[in-house]
Amino acid sequence: MKMGDNAAAKIPLPHHQVFDVSADVRPHAGSKCFDDDGRLKRTGTVYTASAHIITAVIGSGVLSLAWAVAQLGWVAGPAVMFLFSFVTYYTSTLLSACYRSGDSVTGKRNYTYMDAVRSSLGGGKVKICGLVQYLNLFGVAIGYTIASSISMMAIKRSNCFHSSHDKDPCHMSSNPYMITFGVVQIIFSQIPDFDQLWWLSIVAAVMSFTYSTIGLALGIVKVAENGKLKGSLTGISIGAVTETQKIWRSFQALGDIAFAYSYSMILIEIQDTVKSPPSESKTMKKATLISVSVTTLFYMLCGCMGYAAFGDGSPGNLLTGFGFYNPFWLLDIANAAIVIHLVGAYQVYCQPLFAFIEKNAAKRFPDSEFITKEIMIPFPGLRPFRLNLFRLVWRTLFVITTTVISMLLPFFNDVVGLLGALGFWPLTVYFPVEMYIAQKKIPKWSTRWLCLQILSVSCLIITIAAAAGSIAGVVLDLKSYKPFSSTY
Repeated sequence: MKMGDNAAAKIPLPHHQVFDVSADVRPHAGSKCFDDDGRLKRTGTVYTASAHIITAVIGSGVLSLAWAVAQLGWVAGPAVMFLFSFVTYYTSTLLSACYRSGDSVTGKRNYTYMDAVRSSLGGGKVKICGLVQYLNLFGVAIGYTIASSISMMAIKRSNCFHSSHDKDPCHMSSNPYMITFGVVQIIFSQIPDFDQLWWLSIVAAVMSFTYSTIGLALGIVKVAENGKLKGSLTGISIGAVTETQKIWRSFQALGDIAFAYSYSMILIEIQDTVKSPPSESKTMKKATLISVSVTTLFYMLCGCMGYAAFGDGSPGNLLTGFGFYNPFWLLDIANAAIVIHLVGAYQVYCQPLFAFIEKNAAKRFPDSEFITKEIMIPFPGLRPFRLNLFRLVWRTLFVITTTVISMLLPFFNDVVGLLGALGFWPLTVYFPVEMYIAQKKIPKWSTRWLCLQILSVSCLIITIAAAAGSIAGVVLDLKSYKPFSSTY
């Protein structure tokens, strides 16, 4: 796939803006300033890649893990989390091996997840992959908008409760907070490409550790206060909920945990920021091991300690289980950290979608200055900022759209959970497995081929169960649904 010569001349391509470049046109090959594909040298390391992954993975979903463990119990809860961590790590290593087609060091680069699918599988699977991937990214943007507004309201309400000594109910609308988050995202969405997000990812990763640690610490204090570990081996008991509710909740817990581990949809884009040598796949495998290990440790601690603190009554959001006003200042810090983290996570997830639209617009309209022209805006002491009018308009409209949908459907994080469940099998398991089989030419019906197919089918069954549980949650929400009703 080649861009027109006019487009190539007009756009000074950022090296990780996901534009297609001809594999046989490498004007800067051999230069110390450019990589083998003619783009500026990639500068990412194991640590920046790990920061991107941790930012993407440890989202506000960590706070719902105590609820998930409460549905499954002390045996199945930790076992399922460990299972998802292992599957995510293993399939991520398969996916990272598909960054280059053919040789792992000199093969043609695949800049996006869809490029990797196109190179290895081709055909209609590329369109299916794109639909699932970008629908998930769009859904995550909406879910993060809602989650950030909940945390901002929690800060406001905790201060309100504290100042009124629990006499004021402190009802408020989430809409102004969603709009505030949207305005911030409009500004940050003008960062041109993924590579320039490294500092935002590091800040977001630090914030994720901050609120996870606070949640963990409060859980430990609560357990000490109770004088015992709450919970049971099998989770919430029949009687507290009906048998049907127990089944649906258990399935929904699978969806929560699956969504908490999902980041494969942006793995190739993160890998495209990594410098070489060593080969990008080796660096990415190390970054994946570090990130998944750290993530699993935090998930186990927060999920299990939250369950130990609250037992069958574990809240959907761990931080809200400690009350709004005691200790109100510590909860304010935790919720502020969540908001800052979600600002960065929103960008990490949306950059591949931004780049996809801009790449296709430039290919379709190579002579349009509105789409292709970069305006250099000087900043004293810093390198000039590249302003593109199409980027400014379309990314702003995207943020406005996700904000309006969030205000219209404030329970949409249940729908995002459904999207996460549906996206887990195709994006985290099926495509990586199929691409790896094609890339390594693994013989059909060989032992390795059978093992990979068994893994894929097993994860498909888990995904179907998780999706069913999420749908049940959405149906319950629809029973009490009122458009734009988001006052708490």
